[in-house]
Amino acid sequence: MAKLWAIVKREYIERVRTKWFIIATVFGPLFFGSIMIIPAVMSKRSKSPAEFTNTRILDATTTGFGQRIAESLSRGRPPGFVPPQVVVVNPAELSRAESTATRQIMANQVSGYVRVDARALNGEEVLYAGRNATSIPDMERLRAAVREALLGQRLENAGIDSSQVRDLTFIPLQLRTERITEKGRGGSGVVSIIFAGIIAALLYVSIVLYGQNVMRGVLEEKTNRVAEVVVSSVRPETLLAGKVLGVGAVGLTQQVIWIATSILIFRLREPLLARFGITTTPFSLPEITVVLALLLLVFFILGFIFYASLYAAVGAMVNSDQEAQQAAQPLMIMLVATAVLINPIIVNPTSTLAKVMSWLPFSSPIIMPLRLSLGTVPWYELAGTIAALILACLGAVWLAARIYRVGMLMYGKRPTFRELGRWISYSN
Repeated sequence: MAKLWAIVKREYIERVRTKWFIIATVFGPLFFGSIMIIPAVMSKRSKSPAEFTNTRILDATTTGFGQRIAESLSRGRPPGFVPPQVVVVNPAELSRAESTATRQIMANQVSGYVRVDARALNGEEVLYAGRNATSIPDMERLRAAVREALLGQRLENAGIDSSQVRDLTFIPLQLRTERITEKGRGGSGVVSIIFAGIIAALLYVSIVLYGQNVMRGVLEEKTNRVAEVVVSSVRPETLLAGKVLGVGAVGLTQQVIWIATSILIFRLREPLLARFGITTTPFSLPEITVVLALLLLVFFILGFIFYASLYAAVGAMVNSDQEAQQAAQPLMIMLVATAVLINPIIVNPTSTLAKVMSWLPFSSPIIMPLRLSLGTVPWYELAGTIAALILACLGAVWLAARIYRVGMLMYGKRPTFRELGRWISYSN
């Protein structure tokens, strides 16, 4: 045990003292703080291109449809807003008008143009061409304006007052969500989703970064022949366990610092934005109970042990960094496949997909904390997934230890699967 503790202490202190650990630890909170504050400040100071103030509407319908679109785009805009310019053109001259408008856009004389013709009146197609054509909010605003104008046109043709219908049907309703658990109200549903996504991303990033850190550490000791000296006084299994635990403690330390500083920045977010004249929507962080915090910690530790053991086995098998990257691809595929499923599971955390992925050892360290952050999980399912993950960790450690004790002393070409089988049998 004393040797194990000495190895854990060495691995921990050696990595915590590096400048890259300090830089990454400081950069994390700065990054989180930046994405909380800078987008709001830039949005406040930048002028939205969604105003369509310098836009032409080429109306080839001869029904005043372009004017309706311009009025719809102008509705609700601040005083001084200049509506889009409507140009009524003959349908036969529409192509020439588009060419002219295109040249004006290229010369920065107008920002874009909207083409409306008979197909627009039939509800089939409206063309917009301009510099902000890739802006999703702008295009959604234009689509809503065209639909409103088309609805008004059809109501008027049917003899119904479109303005009265608009006043009766326009309801600016905002849907506010609130999560309720067995203990009562659990805060905003949107905030819970954001929190769950952050937890899943942190676990994913930590496992990938520090798992590869273990692999490179093992490979470095093997190529430098340091392992030959160390294994003469320490059992290879003890060396492997110390390395995994030491690097895992480094990752846990960094996560605790990131989470604590991010919470501090979040609490300072409102007064900081107020200095820029930005009013924020008040919402509180989801409640994190002691049990939930312990469960998140358990899944992180087990997930890290599972992947770090396999990464250590990969580092012991190969002889160069290039070979290590190739041999580690199956592990990266399992992690990336898990990350791809985060979004659909956030949408429906009680789906069959979420339950199945919670039981698989390679995905449960990320998926189960995600589900726990979104809501409650039955106790028997929680206990079963932890038990399955513990068994998977024991299997991964057992396999990695046998590959490690032979692979650290083997040099030359990368072993085949048959040779790996012999390495495992040699250790029995």
